[in-house]
Amino acid sequence: MKVILDADVPGLGKRGDVVEVSEGYARNYLLPRRLAREASAGALRAVRHLAEEKQRKADREREQARRQAERLEGRLVTVRAKAGEAGRLFGSVTGRDVAESIEAQFGFAIDRRRVLLEEPIKAVGTYPVRIRLHPGIDATIQVRVIPE
Repeated sequence: MKVILDADVPGLGKRGDVVEVSEGYARNYLLPRRLAREASAGALRAVRHLAEEKQRKADREREQARRQAERLEGRLVTVRAKAGEAGRLFGSVTGRDVAESIEAQFGFAIDRRRVLLEEPIKAVGTYPVRIRLHPGIDATIQVRVIPE
């Protein structure tokens, strides 16, 4: 019997997958627990439509990330921080500080978790920083830390 999974089922498939299972398994386990529904012609069309819509959304997000990467690649972002006379910072510059500076200087928000710093920046200077905008799409910017 063909069913469409309405939830992730370990060992069987993920939500939205169309799988072939025995009638007993479907009738006694999957259907009563609302983990799946019968794969009628209309339901299969709806699943295909949802999959196509999901793919279009992923393509739009990938394209938007590619455009942002082009805008950011090689750009200089300035971050102000309190520093002592020797150039050591009081505290450090983190991914959140870099993301806020990007938003202030370029006008688009980037999640702080997308800023890939190996370790927080603790001194005045210029540092290369990678930003993961989408899986497989990265941009490298230069972060200049200046004293306030």
